Amino acid sequence: MKKFDFFNQYRDPVIIVRDYENVVFRNNIFCRVFQHFGDIRKFAHKMSFDMCPMDSENVDLYSPIFQAIVSTENFFARVTYLNSQNQFVYYDLTAIKRGAYTIIFLVDVTSEVLLQDKQKEREVFQHKLSKLEEENDELQKIRQKAQSQAIRIALINKVSNIIRESMDISVILNSALKELAIMFGCFRAYYASMQEAEFCIEETFGENSTLKGKKISFDALVMKQLRANRTSISYSLMEYVGAEPFKQSVLRIVVPVFHLQKMIGVLVLLSYQKRELNEELEILEAISSQLGNAILRAELYQKNAKNVRELKKALEELKETQLQLIHSEKMASLGQLVAGVAHEINTPVASIKSNNSIISKLISKIEQEDLKEMFNEINAIDSEAIQRISNIVVSLKKFVRLDESELQEANINKELDLTLDLIRHETKNKIEVVKNYGEIPPIKCYPNMLNQVFTNILVNACQAIENEGKITITTEYDSNILTVKIRDTGRGISPENLNKIFTAGYTTKNVGVGTGLGLAISQKIIDKHNGKIKVNSELGVGTEFIITINCE
Repeated sequence: MKKFDFFNQYRDPVIIVRDYENVVFRNNIFCRVFQHFGDIRKFAHKMSFDMCPMDSENVDLYSPIFQAIVSTENFFARVTYLNSQNQFVYYDLTAIKRGAYTIIFLVDVTSEVLLQDKQKEREVFQHKLSKLEEENDELQKIRQKAQSQAIRIALINKVSNIIRESMDISVILNSALKELAIMFGCFRAYYASMQEAEFCIEETFGENSTLKGKKISFDALVMKQLRANRTSISYSLMEYVGAEPFKQSVLRIVVPVFHLQKMIGVLVLLSYQKRELNEELEILEAISSQLGNAILRAELYQKNAKNVRELKKALEELKETQLQLIHSEKMASLGQLVAGVAHEINTPVASIKSNNSIISKLISKIEQEDLKEMFNEINAIDSEAIQRISNIVVSLKKFVRLDESELQEANINKELDLTLDLIRHETKNKIEVVKNYGEIPPIKCYPNMLNQVFTNILVNACQAIENEGKITITTEYDSNILTVKIRDTGRGISPENLNKIFTAGYTTKNVGVGTGLGLAISQKIIDKHNGKIKVNSELGVGTEFIITINCE
């Protein structure tokens, strides 16, 4: 109806009904808010309020819309509406009678209702919180009393455990000072050992750790108390005799530390807190007694530990010296032997070489061609054999080189070839040797020593290959780092033996075959070259030695 159009200006939903069946007007807001409106009955059944008629089977009586329409007077109620999203929305419903019409205004008060509910919940929670706080205060008081006693007991037990478990004087003192400083609220705590008539600060906790090592003394009254094994407690303006005065008086606690009736030091605790000491004195006395025993025990242990370390060091040095002597003696003996053998071989070789030369001249005078050809062939074989013997002698002399005790430049690839020549009897007709040589510049080293390392590793590799196999030698040079890799296809080394192979005297070979010194000496030689040697191995697959030397 057009006469009701002015209600479209309202910001709240408005509906006008003639009776419970006849809706005559709905303003724009109503249509927008209740866009799924079908008829007045369905709309009314989604709305409820607190007032309910008793013992009635008429469901319309429960609806505030119905009550508003049938009421002969203006009607007001706060109602709940279940919207299309199944959410409850709260409205203040006002019904005004105008003749045959009932004008119903719906004002959304959901936010206000929810706020009131939250405030009520908050008041309930605050009330509960207040009660809990009161109960908590009571519990805290009880807890503090229990904690105070428990802390004292725990402190004694904690310090006692540290004292018993550690043999390090520094750890013992630091732990005790830390715990005492926390308990007494100290800004500084330290232990000073007694040295004649003075004390020397050994460990500090808190402010001014520079006091460590400083010698201090106390006045006559304090010393009298300390010698009587009594703790000195006073509010003092000075930490010790000759110290700068504090800006305010501090609680100074000086606890004597005794061992067998002899004072060995003092614990000094400094705190700005004003407090009475009662039960804490028992704690200090208990800790002081245990500390005295622990300090003496730790000192004895450290002396013994120092002796053990010195003995171990001496033993290591002795083993290293022994290994070096064995190495030197072995190389000296080998040099003498090679020199003698070379001399003995050179004499008959020179004679054979001379005869070979004479025979070469005589062969040319033989007239029979078949006989001449046969002698030429025999003479060529002899000549090659003589040259091979000469090469072996030269290689042996180069290998030992006892006169090369200084660093000198050497071509590592050639040194490896030299070593391979000397162990050819181990590889001939059995092992394939693959050379992956890189471009290696001459490096400064002890060639005879490195040759011994290569020999030890290569001979071991040959002996690890039972039938036929392969040895791969790889050399690389990058960023002043020389790398030599020697890999074999032998039987490999078991994991439990892998970390033992560089130990002097350890060997898996039969008696008379190996001494167990080869790899130990090799490691020392590589150490002398500021290098590293490591090994990778897998049973049934093979072993690889990797040597790296810094050539800077």
